[in-house]
Amino acid sequence: MPAGGSTPACELAGAAFPAEVSGMPRVDTAPTSPAVAAWGDPAVIARCGVGAAPPTDVECLEVDGVGWIPQELSDGIRFTSFGTDPALEVLVPGTYEPEGLLLPAFSDAVRALPENGLACR
Repeated sequence: MPAGGSTPACELAGAAFPAEVSGMPRVDTAPTSPAVAAWGDPAVIARCGVGAAPPTDVECLEVDGVGWIPQELSDGIRFTSFGTDPALEVLVPGTYEPEGLLLPAFSDAVRALPENGLACR
């Protein structure tokens, strides 16, 4: 669990995690935490409580009114919510290309987090 995962904000975000993502049911995580959830195999993982993304030159994606900062990984993409503190991180394996199409499932969880004044431009 990320350092900020035990905050009340992450409890609210975790309560807004979807029951399924793109038809994939939620699967157990170890250790269990209300701030961490996973769906499918290979798992799409959401983790609340990561550090807020600072202002950046990386292109911010706005999906369903929520800002995300993408970061390419060797096996997929990490999306970090932009404009929230704490932030929500969604790890999407490359199996689910285009990975960004899964982000609307997490909009309600991100909206449950406090805004920090930053937004996609």
